[in-house]
Amino acid sequence: QVQLVESGGGAMQAGGSLRLSCAASGFPFSEFIMGWYRQGPGSERELVARITGGGIVSYAASVKGRFTISRDNAKNMVYLQMNNLKPDDTGVYYCRRGVLQNYWGQGTQVTVSS
Repeated sequence: QVQLVESGGGAMQAGGSLRLSCAASGFPFSEFIMGWYRQGPGSERELVARITGGGIVSYAASVKGRFTISRDNAKNMVYLQMNNLKPDDTGVYYCRRGVLQNYWGQGTQVTVSS
């Protein structure tokens, strides 16, 4: 079955960096768009970044220039490098398979203090 397992979250001061990882299994990974989403306190879940199987990327305006999404199709991994973190980046970060499909990881907490 489809499994998505996020890791790499933590607590960080503003201006710092974190790298999130998502290990995928149970499906032909390279054939699917993968995305990172986040849900801040009291907020709805929102798209942060997305990458196609061929490596075409897109970002939310709030993270463009600071975050980089990448993937390793040989390892079934997708990453989110987050630089210059801001308190507004605080939230639970989720990995998702596809665009409309309901396959999510369990999430990893990122907390950024000012």
